[in-house]
Amino acid sequence: MTEHSRRDFFKMAGLTAAIGSIPVSKSLAADESRQAGRINIPFDFGIASYTFRAFSLDKAVEMTTRLGLKKLTLKDMHLPLTSSEGEIQASLLKMKNAGVELSSCGVVYMRTEEEVHRAFAYAKSAGLKMMVGVPEQPLLELAERKVKETDIALAIHNHGPTDQRFPSPESAYKLIAGMDKRMGLCIDIGHTQRLGLDPATEAERFFDRLLDVHIKDVSAADAKGTTVEIGRGVIDIPKLLNTLIKLRYSRTLHFEFEKDDKDPLPGLAESVGYVRGVLATLQQT
Repeated sequence: MTEHSRRDFFKMAGLTAAIGSIPVSKSLAADESRQAGRINIPFDFGIASYTFRAFSLDKAVEMTTRLGLKKLTLKDMHLPLTSSEGEIQASLLKMKNAGVELSSCGVVYMRTEEEVHRAFAYAKSAGLKMMVGVPEQPLLELAERKVKETDIALAIHNHGPTDQRFPSPESAYKLIAGMDKRMGLCIDIGHTQRLGLDPATEAERFFDRLLDVHIKDVSAADAKGTTVEIGRGVIDIPKLLNTLIKLRYSRTLHFEFEKDDKDPLPGLAESVGYVRGVLATLQQT
């Protein structure tokens, strides 16, 4: 992507008013796209709450709504895995009252059989249909049994060059390809790019198991790459979004902004604005 085209996307995104502009839930809605006779956007957007790891659940929900987003996947600092049924229901009510849906939980690490059972019990109590997780490889068969028992899908998250379990989407895919279809992938496009892999290509290669996407940008296509505002890094975001539209990906892309943990909202708003601009441009082509 040329620097000129990047500037065009930033201009269309209206970044200086990203928080107060048209909500993502409206500007990206599939129904409105159809009514306008434009390209249909089959997916929606949410936020991985790890973005707000330095804040309370109340503040995470508030910042999510300020961005016009309606879905959250909760990390355990916002809803601990040890939460009681009452605590889980209270958190769900808090989100519902704010107009925010709990779309999934994670990333949930599962290092023992006990942790697998606990993770699925937690997800079931929260009424979830999907969990983003990283079970140890010897526990994959147990995880599959729990998926069948609970009807809760498991999206395995890749963590890039330093991850010994699942560095790439393929590393997980090859182990679950013969398992239940609800054993799938959460492709983290930042960690995928840090392996020198094209996230759009990987999404297409393993689309039959693509359950979730963590969308972000990184400064370099190697192990030294770090999170930057979407549009300022090396990931070809327009290609990724165009690929997902072409494939009819109908699930959620969760923004995960790992930079500026004490003040993530400006960079996150810029990232959301950039994606708005990309999709607006794609709809006009």
